[in-house]
Parts: sequence; C-alpha cells; structure tokens
Amino acid sequence: MTSEVNAAPGRDSGEAATGPAGPAGPAGPAGPAELRRRARVLAVLCAMQLMIILDGTVVTVALPTIQADLGFSQAGLAWVMNSYLIAFAGLLLLAGRLGDLLGSKRVFLAGLALFTAASLVCGIATNAETLIAGRFAQGVGGALASAVILGMIVGLYPAPGEQARAMGVYSFTSAGGASVGLVVGGVITQTVGWHWAFLVNVPIGLVALLLAARLITTGRGLGLAQGADLLGAVLVTAGLSLAVYTIVQTAEPHAETGRTLLLAGIALVLLAGFVLRQARAAQPLLALRIFRDRQVSVANVVVVLMFAAGFGFQFMTALYLQRVLGFDSLATGLAFLPGPVTIGLMSLFVAGRLTVRFGSRKVLLAGLTAFFAALVLLGQAPVDGQYWLHVAPVLTLMGAGMGVAIPSAIMLAMSGAEATDAGLASGLNNTAQQAGAAVGTAVLATLAASRTTERLGAGAPEVAALRDGYSLAFLVAAAFVLAAIALTATQLKPKA
Repeated sequence: MTSEVNAAPGRDSGEAATGPAGPAGPAGPAGPAELRRRARVLAVLCAMQLMIILDGTVVTVALPTIQADLGFSQAGLAWVMNSYLIAFAGLLLLAGRLGDLLGSKRVFLAGLALFTAASLVCGIATNAETLIAGRFAQGVGGALASAVILGMIVGLYPAPGEQARAMGVYSFTSAGGASVGLVVGGVITQTVGWHWAFLVNVPIGLVALLLAARLITTGRGLGLAQGADLLGAVLVTAGLSLAVYTIVQTAEPHAETGRTLLLAGIALVLLAGFVLRQARAAQPLLALRIFRDRQVSVANVVVVLMFAAGFGFQFMTALYLQRVLGFDSLATGLAFLPGPVTIGLMSLFVAGRLTVRFGSRKVLLAGLTAFFAALVLLGQAPVDGQYWLHVAPVLTLMGAGMGVAIPSAIMLAMSGAEATDAGLASGLNNTAQQAGAAVGTAVLATLAASRTTERLGAGAPEVAALRDGYSLAFLVAAAFVLAAIALTATQLKPKA
C-alpha cells in the first residue's frame, strides 16, 4: 500500500481496526456526498480487480480450443495461465513499493493501461508465443494495479464494520470473479470465440481508466530516491518463474530427472538470494521484520494454501466436466454458476456480520472446513457422475466456504501489521494469493497428468484414467486446505 494511504490494520482478535484516513479523507463520520464518493471509488477498484481475476480464469474453459488453434502441448498449455500468474506474483512486491514511491494513483493507472494494451495483444494472437507474451504483460499490468487496491480500500473504510463490509465486496470480486470467469469464458468461447475473452477487456479498461483518473484522489509518493530494490524484484520473479516451470515440465513425456533437479536447485538459489538481499538491502522490497509478527506470517501461509487449492480446484473441475462428463465450453461455464452465486451471497451479506460477531479466526475456520469437505467429496466423483448429484452441491458448499474464508484470511493477514508496514502487508498478501494460485495450479495439473499417464500405461480406459488423475488432484488440494485449518487452529491465536 502507498504512503499516502495511512490507514493501519489493527491488532485485535480479527476484526479490522481503525486507523488514520487514506484517500477518502478524514477518518471521522462522513457526509452523504463523501460516502457516495467512497462507494464509487470502491466500485472502480473492484472493477479493476474483477478484470484481473477474470483473466486469471476466463480462459480455463477455452483451453482445449486454444490448444487446438495454437498448437500447445498438454503440459505447456498450463503456461496460458501460469505466464499470467507468475508475472503477477513475482512483481506484486515491487509494484507495492512503487506505489509507496510514486503514489498509488499513478501506479494504479499505469497498471490499468498496460493491462488493457496487453489484452489487445492476447486478443489478436495467432501463435502460442504471442499469447504467452501477452499474458505475461497482462500479469505485469495486473500486479501494478492490484498491489495498491487493498491499501486504498483500507484507507477508504477505516472503521471496523465498514471495513468488514468493504472487504466482503472485495473478496466477492476476487473469489466470485474467479468462478464468474469460468462462466464468461464458456459463453464467449462457445459463441464468438476465445479471442474475445481478451478483447472484451479493451473497452472496459478504457472506461475504467477515465473513471479512475477522475475519482481517485491521493497524495504524492515518497519519491524514487528512496529506492525500489530492482535486484530483489529480479531475484524473486526469476525464482518463482523457474520454480513453476520446473513443476510444469515434469509432466512432459521425456522429462529428465537430472535436469528437473538442476532447475529446482537454481530456483531455490534464486529465492534464497532474494531473502539474503532483503536482509541486507538498505531499502528492501520485502522488509523481513514483518515476519516477526506471527499473525502476519501464518495468515499469509494460510492464504497461499487456500489459493493453491482454490485455483487448482477450478482448473481441475473444468477439465473433469469437459473430458470426463463430456460438457462443452458453454455448458462447463454455466455449470460453475452455483459457485459464484453462493460466494456472492456469503461474502456480500453474511461474511461481514459473522466477522463482527465471532471474529475473523472462527469464521476462517468454518469456511476452510466447508471448502475441505467440498474437495473431499469431489475427489470421490465417479466416471459416470451426475452434475446435480456430484458437482453442483459441491460447488455450492465450496462457495459457502470460500465466501467467508477469503475475507477473514485477508483481514487477519492485514491486521497484524504496524501502520508503517501497511503497504508492505498489502503487497505481501497479494503476492501470497497469486503465488499460491500459480504454484497450486502447476502442482495439481502436473500430478493429475502424471497419474493419468500412469493409469493409461496400466491399461485403464482413457476416461477412467483422466478421472483418476483429477481425483488425485482434488485430494491433494484437500490436503492443502487441511494444512490451512491446522495452522489457523493452532497458530492464529486471538490477540488481547
């Protein structure tokens, strides 16, 4: 978050705390005109977040069509998603720091403009290389814009009740948007073609640019002289990118163990170099002092696990519907509707009230438990499964869990930081979300592909082999969520 957004998350048992005002002005009671302005700013910020999240998932149901049109390999197809997610995850920390230095409005507008231009590149892509390059550029633009959104929301709504409701809107945008992307992707792919999944961003992005320039009012940043740690950004981006590439390429038919181990070792060295750089740099990209607070550290690990399971769950469920149950792109997109509908109801109308009454930690535990149950149930879905029996109830249960878990986890991750580290906490939380999504998708896709190959080699029918691969991925995702439950129950203790 930026220096001009001074609202600090609190340090209580989980509810958001008060703090000085951010871009909304004074933290005291606001008049009707100011409340309307804050609502409009929140709408613009969430609209951009929705675009970012949509493009992380909107192509999922179009992957078979994209693969046929552009000649992707099965394992390489994951890079249509991962090139976007890795750029996003690797650059969020740098983007957050740039927000501190240049001002959140400038960074937000720059990211929105780049994202819109990159969407045009993806929309006119005629080969795999252009599409991946465009997706990477989208990730860069998305990182710039998204890195400052959380901080601006905290500044807009410093009061606990208002902030909980605003976080519910933001969480619905993030969690619900991911599921809505699957619906939109299916409709677009089936009707006008997958290219329009990207081209539709162009007019929306232009309108959002005009509104953001007019509505968002923030102060000046600290100035570039304070330093942005470009070396640290290079190390963490390269390390994350190589780590995910290493995971993905293990699913290739002729992957060599020695080469895989070498790449994994290099990725670890790069990430270790990033940590050392942060410990010694005068102006670190990620000040390691933030990890002294257990709540910040543990809550962000929980976020990583949640998003690793959540994005992988959506990716695998889309493939299960298409390749096992025989759904087309449109039917697959519509099949996901119970998820975003339930997420919307829970995050917009229930999560805030539950958080104020019971605290973020208890609400997070309840949401994670529901999500865990959904993954275990889907892991048992048969080859001849029925949508209304084996899929729709699971998506509804997942939506209920994620609709309350995500805002609670974000508030816990933000509430442990001091006022001076609010921007750092925002960037770290966004990085945790996107790194979890990228690594989780890569891990689950690789495990599913490997299991399917193994079953085919043993003589299993293709559909049964595919189902076995997806079932394994669902159960591993459930293990991620179980680990998040354990950490929340044992390590996220209420603060006095």
